Amino acid sequence: MNIQEGYMPFKGYKTYYRIVGDPTPGKAPLLLIHGGPGSSHNYFELLDDYAETGRQLIMYDQVGCGKSSIPDDESIYVKETWAEELIALRKYLHLDQVHMLGQSWGGMLEMLYLTHYSQDGVKSVMIDGSPASIELWRQEQHRLIKYLSYEDRQAIAEAERTGDFTNVKYLAANDRYMERYCWDDPDENSPEPLRRPTNGKKASLIAEGPNEFTENGTIGDFDVTDDLKNIHVPVLVTNGTDDLCTPLIAKSVYDHIPGAKWHLFANSRHLALLDQHDEFMSVLDNWLKEND
Repeated sequence: MNIQEGYMPFKGYKTYYRIVGDPTPGKAPLLLIHGGPGSSHNYFELLDDYAETGRQLIMYDQVGCGKSSIPDDESIYVKETWAEELIALRKYLHLDQVHMLGQSWGGMLEMLYLTHYSQDGVKSVMIDGSPASIELWRQEQHRLIKYLSYEDRQAIAEAERTGDFTNVKYLAANDRYMERYCWDDPDENSPEPLRRPTNGKKASLIAEGPNEFTENGTIGDFDVTDDLKNIHVPVLVTNGTDDLCTPLIAKSVYDHIPGAKWHLFANSRHLALLDQHDEFMSVLDNWLKEND
């Protein structure tokens, strides 16, 4: 399988991209947009085998993450930067006709792009585990915290009260919260791509904040809910039953996009691609074939 890697110049920095497979007539490529802010393309490598169907896959590390530049300038770490980077990447790689799959923050970036920038040439969009409103996300995370043990709830509440997110009891509680609703910390049994560093701690802290339920970074006021009605490309919303992106969050996206479809992965957390790989691949394949 042919794999190409390269760098796109962007705002004086470099954006890493990775292309799997070759173009096939009648099958538009799939552009994969990772989460975070502060994650990387790594987990999308679990999709590599899908390129054997003739569907070219394109993944990249957003600036501030992975193999891309990590700017010192904190003003770079805003949603507009990453939207402009997406526009530049499509132009640089000549992605005139493309399907998009955005996971978590990647789906938020898709929604921002489609409502504030362009929908030209976008054949379909899969929004995987993404909120249209960070305020709703915060509310739902605090509801999910209520299902943790009393000790963990207290540790998180104390960290939020004091603003000190370094206490060992808080860190352990947050780890258990993430294992329950996001994914397990990688170990020697995890797929190799998940064991690699994302190099996105700076981006995550500046843009998101210290954790999933505080969200006081530069995207803390993100809300495109009222703009979703203007999306006119085919959209599939997905999430898991045990996901940071709760069914309520996913439904709030689905309800506001005309003609959208929704698939709920039973027994999946924030990365159905990992938790329910075969079902995820089947849903993705059927969706793309419907919209070629």
